[in-house]
Amino acid sequence: MELGVIGLGRMGGNIVRRLHRAGHHCVVYDANPKAVADLAAIGATPATSLADLAGKLKQSTRAAWVMLPAGKVTEDAIAELGGHFGPGDILIDGGNSNFKDDVRRAKELAAKGVRYLDVGTSGGVWGLERGFCLMIGGDKAAFEYLDPIFAALAPGIGDIPRTLDRGEGHDPRAEQGYLHCGPSGAGHFVKMIHNGIEYGMMQAMAEGFDILQGRGSAKLPEDQRYDFNMADIAELWRRGSVIVSWLLDLSAQALTRDGRLETFSGHVEDSGEGRWTIDTAVEQATPAEVLAASLFVRFRSRQDHTFAEKMLSAMRLGFGGHVEAPKK
Repeated sequence: MELGVIGLGRMGGNIVRRLHRAGHHCVVYDANPKAVADLAAIGATPATSLADLAGKLKQSTRAAWVMLPAGKVTEDAIAELGGHFGPGDILIDGGNSNFKDDVRRAKELAAKGVRYLDVGTSGGVWGLERGFCLMIGGDKAAFEYLDPIFAALAPGIGDIPRTLDRGEGHDPRAEQGYLHCGPSGAGHFVKMIHNGIEYGMMQAMAEGFDILQGRGSAKLPEDQRYDFNMADIAELWRRGSVIVSWLLDLSAQALTRDGRLETFSGHVEDSGEGRWTIDTAVEQATPAEVLAASLFVRFRSRQDHTFAEKMLSAMRLGFGGHVEAPKK
């Protein structure tokens, strides 16, 4: 199939590369000419503008995937592409937009006959090799049409054991790592909650390592002090413990390279989806104590830093390539 891709950063570029490996063709555009040239070198068709990209899509049903930061840049790109696309064409927002913006955009585009999909995309900088987990909302027929694209991007069932008693009544594509979650906004809503949970899991793990780190304190009785090798503890837990996870894998990697995490300041940013998750919980009157606390810790991390916050920063670098903000 053919897909236009706008935004060729850490994830957008790898989406193009993964699709290229699967035999799909991409028309690509980015404000950075080098990013376009790098992908043109592997066979993608370069575009010099959004209008140029729309014109170079040759399938009768044109489809374009916008992979840009949430906010004005995404709004502008979707609005412009909507002007170039016609009835039956498909626009995708694969970034981290607020689900309420998706509902509005879908209605605006539907008035022109353009179909809209919101695709919550998880996989970070590792998506090229591991695949991307795709949480998809919007027009069901558009989703079905682009199924080969989503299947190529998703990780597949791999070596993950199948869930017991999972049979009829469940979409088999969930096992492959992609799913149509519901109408417009549903994809980004599921991704938003995914990221909120991620905050809580990361915080719990970081605090646990912080307690281990603090057990060597001179303030404790001498016979109750322990000088743990943090990398070895993380590695131990990776083998058969109930907290086995990708976040633990990333923690073990970070601690093996830098056991005291001295290369990290502990300044931890938040992507915005953690805030939206808490806003949504308040809107619904749904208790979310752990997720709220994990968000507030990130705010505090910008004032003073603990080992736990360095651990959070190390995990964010590992899965998303998020580099700490420079010290002021």
